[in-house]
Amino acid sequence: MQVFWQLRWFFRQEWRRYSGAIFILCLVSAFELLPPRAIGWIVDGVVSGDMSSSTMFMWLGGIVLLWTLVYVLRIIWRVWLFGAAAKLGTVLRNRLYRHFSSHSPIFFERYKTGDLMARSTNDVNAVVMTAGEGVLTAADSLIMGLAVILVMTTQLSWELTILALLPMPVMAFIVFGFGRQLHTRFSESQAAFSDLTDKTQESLNGVRMIRAFGLEQRQQQEFDAVVDAVGQKNLAVEQVDAKFDPVIQLTIGMSFFLSIAGGGYMVSQGRLTLGDLTAFTLYQGLMIWPMLALAWVFNILERGSAALKRLQHIFDQQPSIVSGENTLEMTGQTLHVDIERFHWGKQKQPAMQHVLFDLSAGQMLGVAGPIGSGKSTLLALLLRQQELQHGQITYGDVSIKAADLHQWRSRFAVVSQTPFLFSRSIAENIALGRPEATHEQIRHAARLACIDDDILQFPEGYYTLVGEKGITLSGGQKQRIAIARALLLEAEILVLDDALSAVDGKTEHTILQNLQATKTKQTVIVIAHRLTALEQADQILVLQHGQVVEQGKHQNLIKDDAWYAEMHRYQQLERAIKEA
Repeated sequence: MQVFWQLRWFFRQEWRRYSGAIFILCLVSAFELLPPRAIGWIVDGVVSGDMSSSTMFMWLGGIVLLWTLVYVLRIIWRVWLFGAAAKLGTVLRNRLYRHFSSHSPIFFERYKTGDLMARSTNDVNAVVMTAGEGVLTAADSLIMGLAVILVMTTQLSWELTILALLPMPVMAFIVFGFGRQLHTRFSESQAAFSDLTDKTQESLNGVRMIRAFGLEQRQQQEFDAVVDAVGQKNLAVEQVDAKFDPVIQLTIGMSFFLSIAGGGYMVSQGRLTLGDLTAFTLYQGLMIWPMLALAWVFNILERGSAALKRLQHIFDQQPSIVSGENTLEMTGQTLHVDIERFHWGKQKQPAMQHVLFDLSAGQMLGVAGPIGSGKSTLLALLLRQQELQHGQITYGDVSIKAADLHQWRSRFAVVSQTPFLFSRSIAENIALGRPEATHEQIRHAARLACIDDDILQFPEGYYTLVGEKGITLSGGQKQRIAIARALLLEAEILVLDDALSAVDGKTEHTILQNLQATKTKQTVIVIAHRLTALEQADQILVLQHGQVVEQGKHQNLIKDDAWYAEMHRYQQLERAIKEA
């Protein structure tokens, strides 16, 4: 029952539905107590010959009408109850999504995508079932069971009632033990399902690579092993689940045996009439459901408890980056970056240190350096996806730590190294940040990104579906659509994180020229390995081992005999060889 206590916040929120459903349930239980007693009177009347046929049919007609009313009321209270439980599913999934969205990338390094998907589906469904089927079963069985026992004790025979209930304590003790086993095994099966979901998601995302390397057979074997593990965990759950029904059926059979044997003896002694014994047996038939429900309640509650525990574990993970409270009302402010030292996790060696620069509004900043030099780390710190331990990044006079996190990130339009496209039309992908944008605005952004001509060559043009992650497009097309999406957003700061690597030199030059022509108010940060993308930058940072080793404009840097000049000469030679 602990899971009910943990969900008390939702029961308080939906108290009207739950209270109304339980009230109707009480009425239903009271109505269902009348037919057995009425049938007992009919039996006694027929045996004694005191009841006429018309009277008997009148009683039977009344019983049928009563059962019809019970049927309608059961529909009403189930709709109310299950409607509330369905709302719980919506609340939990929305809460999970908001929680996921509030976390930094570190959180998603600890939890795999498949695991989070499993918790958002299977675990939520188990909790919803607890709030719906669990409450229904517990309330129905408890109210009906107590009501029937009360009538059997006060109206018929308390001795026979005690005799019929003798097997119940033994059954309750055994079922409780099975419930503890079920909790443990269901938790393990849910964890195994998380592994299966993650393996499936990983395999589908990497299907091209798997086929390219001819790993289908090996991948199938690994997938079979995961599926077998899930099957074994589910079988372990079913093995415990299968123990409930035999215990319940045996208890019911023993209870009926004791009541019939004891009741027959009492009838023979004149302590009960045949009608009373008939009524008692019918009431005992009503007790079958509460006894069956006892096992079902334990089953549902233990599953729900295990699932809620897994969900609560996620909810307990607090975001490592907390939003500030200062609103950013001003625009066009200077971005001041002073990174004294930054460490990844518990690493002793700093990933970035002694990085100092200012970026005025409307300027273009270029960032270059070898692989692993700290370019992506710098971007993560600017977007506050990672927390700077030593140093300060300010926008105007406001530290980004003190600024409202959503407002700060909304000032950026980022095109990452691996652009993500949704399984929607090209137009919808470009208009992701501005869904209200007109078709002409979408086309204008596409022209600036040099993708408009490519789009028009598709059979359905801008309404062409791109497939999951843009699988139907080339790498260059995906990058340019992502650039168009960022340009349409018209954010204050545009970030191109190696976003031109998949396009040719001519297209790259045209896109950069378009940015130069429209950058009157937009600040641009370009991170690139191909140095031609940085030629128009107002200042360039060259990073190595997380430090700024060169800083200046393109023309000045190529005159120095350092990394930038050497890389520029190499790329110029490579370009000349390709054009020869």
